[in-house]
Amino acid sequence: MSCRGVQKLLQGAGSGPAGWTRTPATYCCCRFRSGPSRARSGPGTGSGPGSGSGSINVFNREMKRRQKNWAAVLKDGHQYDYLREEVGSRVADRVYDIARTFPLALDMGGGKCYIAEHLSKEVVQRLVLTDVSQQALKLGRRSEIPTRSVVADEEFLPFRENSFHLVVSSLSLHWINDLPRALSEIHRVLKPDGVFVGAMAGGDTLYELRCSLQLAQMEREGGFSPHVSPYTAVTDLGNLLGRARFNMLTVDVDDVQVHYPGIMELMTDLQGMGESNCAWNRRSMLQRDTMLAAAAVYKEMYGNPDGSVPATFQILHMIGWKPHESQAKPARRGSATVSFRDLAKVSRTGGADRS
Repeated sequence: MSCRGVQKLLQGAGSGPAGWTRTPATYCCCRFRSGPSRARSGPGTGSGPGSGSGSINVFNREMKRRQKNWAAVLKDGHQYDYLREEVGSRVADRVYDIARTFPLALDMGGGKCYIAEHLSKEVVQRLVLTDVSQQALKLGRRSEIPTRSVVADEEFLPFRENSFHLVVSSLSLHWINDLPRALSEIHRVLKPDGVFVGAMAGGDTLYELRCSLQLAQMEREGGFSPHVSPYTAVTDLGNLLGRARFNMLTVDVDDVQVHYPGIMELMTDLQGMGESNCAWNRRSMLQRDTMLAAAAVYKEMYGNPDGSVPATFQILHMIGWKPHESQAKPARRGSATVSFRDLAKVSRTGGADRS
């Protein structure tokens, strides 16, 4: 896919990027208009471009960009990719379950191309890969699908309406400040009858680590502050997709459990994944006594007989379709010709016949 072909998808300067630069290979950079944005503002109500009225600014997006850039250039960074590889393959499996070919797809927050490496050209013919991390895109894995990389914030998609037949996302939406608006943006860039297939961390992710840190901090410091980022509950996800005007929704949950030698190894791996906490109200440092107490609590409450400790990653999978007249529609209310009350009669009749 040519850089000019991708550029046609971009919005005009009045509502999208102010410039477009091509670098060597298949890499493009989207530079947004200068001005205040939620990624650079402090905690509180977002006031940047595209921020909804009263939207809550939970995460420091500039900090998350730096974390992902730092993680991408680690010499041994591949050893921290195991979770993204696993979830990316599961998202790809759900794309294969849809019996159609997608001429143009968008991987939102795709990083090193963890989904596309599991897809073929027979399913996705061309792909646009976006991420807030320039380094992750530069070091992306090769795929047989013609791919164009664009540096763009997932909160502000710089593409025209009705551009993509498929949008996928894996483990990036849980860092979005305004998730309802982000889902509406995905809906906007999809073509009618296009589909969104995504995966994000759910509310029970790392509950063992969260509980251990809170108990240790309360015991050693007399109170606690959040050290694990907040996540979306599965009970809210269907409502959020519905508010974004998706239909034929599917939401399911996977629990991925990884075992570590101890709490320090877990936190080191989270840092290597670029998944460190970036909430505005986070504490940058933990006291040594608190960390030692948390490690002891973790092993006491959740430890395995072999001395290792588990870490649970709750993965919320979602599928939503942009409405189109060709899609199946629910029957009109009151149009049924059989009552559920008649089912009991059928069951009793069948039992009598068998006897």
